[in-house]
Amino acid sequence: MNFDLIIEILPVFARAAWITLWISVLAISLGAVCGFAMNATLQLYPQVGMIYKTFVWLIRGTPFLAQLFVLYFGLPQIGITLSALQATVIGLSLYGTAYFGEIFRAAWQSIPKGQIEAGRIFGLSRLHILLHIEVPQAGRLAIPMLTNQAILILKESSVASIITVPELTMTAGTIVAETFSYIEPYVLLGLIYWLFAVAMTWLGHAAERLSTPHFQKEA
Repeated sequence: MNFDLIIEILPVFARAAWITLWISVLAISLGAVCGFAMNATLQLYPQVGMIYKTFVWLIRGTPFLAQLFVLYFGLPQIGITLSALQATVIGLSLYGTAYFGEIFRAAWQSIPKGQIEAGRIFGLSRLHILLHIEVPQAGRLAIPMLTNQAILILKESSVASIITVPELTMTAGTIVAETFSYIEPYVLLGLIYWLFAVAMTWLGHAAERLSTPHFQKEA
């Protein structure tokens, strides 16, 4: 193990790690918000169910790489040109929306129907039931699965290297091509991804602990 090389390439990896983190956090945030909004809309307006199912079916049934290629190489054919970063963020956000949406849907379905019926008996509006009975419980129940999916999106961001986004994986490949050293760059690559995953896991556990008192109060 050449520690001098590791010290030499650390600044380059730090810049790449920032790009990876920025892309991942933005895509996770947009995907979670959109997935949640889609399910909230589905609860209020069940007639949009077919649109939701079609979107989820298309995104989950096709590889993310194919979706990224359509955004980056396909859209210019109809006059829409995206930068590599824009295509990555949009693609990961859409990818995340489908998976986060299914996570929220599963959490929503786990809420006892008797609570919703009780709310209706007491004269609560559908929106009031959604905001004060369903959302707190669905959000709390979804946290572990949301954390796992966030980590998967973080790792999926490595695909962006194929369209020349200078994130961690592309940076490691470039250094290998320049130095012909494989161990140091890829060990550093794996370590950084591991640290990011550990941090996300810790944040997920913290969110669970913080939400527990509120969840118990609402329940």
